Amino acid sequence: MIVIHLPEEEARKESALSLEEAIRNYFAYRGAVLGRDIKELFRLGRRALVVGLSVLSFCLLAGHLITTYLLAGHLIQEGLLIFGWVANWRPAEIFLYDWLPLARRRDLYRRLAAARVEIRPLTGV
Repeated sequence: MIVIHLPEEEARKESALSLEEAIRNYFAYRGAVLGRDIKELFRLGRRALVVGLSVLSFCLLAGHLITTYLLAGHLIQEGLLIFGWVANWRPAEIFLYDWLPLARRRDLYRRLAAARVEIRPLTGV
């Protein structure tokens, strides 16, 4: 429950009655925005994953070819392997960590949008 304390004369005004709806609409809007942000983040993550896996595949293939035809190719192969895995750093970060804080905040906004709002006059002031 969200409790809003207003001066007594303000609490009796008709505008105070619309405050509950305004608060619900605001938090519902913020939750919807974060929902769209999460979808966009996953879309970017999928794109980054395609790029990262392509780079990793290329690096593995190039590393294999280099070790086949060059005598000291192991060092280059290892460097390419590391580069290929680094290319997958961002997609892994997105799918493992980046979406969690957004989802928590979205869920908080949804709970706040569903909360009951009560307007109480200030007493003892």
